[in-house]
Amino acid sequence: MHRMTFHTALGTCALKWDETGITSFALPEAVATETDVAHGPPHIDALIERVRVHLQGEMQDFSGERFAFHLVPAFARRVYAATLTVKPGQTSTYGEIAASIGESPALSRAVGSALGANPWPLLIPCHRIVAANGKMTGFSGPGGVNTKVKLLALEGAQLFAE
Repeated sequence: MHRMTFHTALGTCALKWDETGITSFALPEAVATETDVAHGPPHIDALIERVRVHLQGEMQDFSGERFAFHLVPAFARRVYAATLTVKPGQTSTYGEIAASIGESPALSRAVGSALGANPWPLLIPCHRIVAANGKMTGFSGPGGVNTKVKLLALEGAQLFAE
């Protein structure tokens, strides 16, 4: 497995990958390690540049990336695939994601748990999933809900004051 840290407009991120695909992504503030590589293969370097561009405000769609989905449970894979369809500037609810994968909206907590364990935040845009009442709940990335709101605002999503 390979790991690389890189600077973005929001801080230092990290990306891990192996021959099966992207194994994890870390939002700021990732810390460099002595085993980090300076450059990846061309597709990884291109992805890193796209992350930088996205975090500068030029929206990117990461749904075509090769994720190492075999590392997560089947339910989470389904949730992540559905979450990838929520494009920049849009939001969806946990219940809507459950319904989109053929489950009862009552499984919204399970969807939230899967998204809370998302090893690819930003790339699989769990920050775009909100509570049914529009509230900003649950974001396990650094900075919590504040980071979620910052990412949504950067993407031009309409946010409602509480």
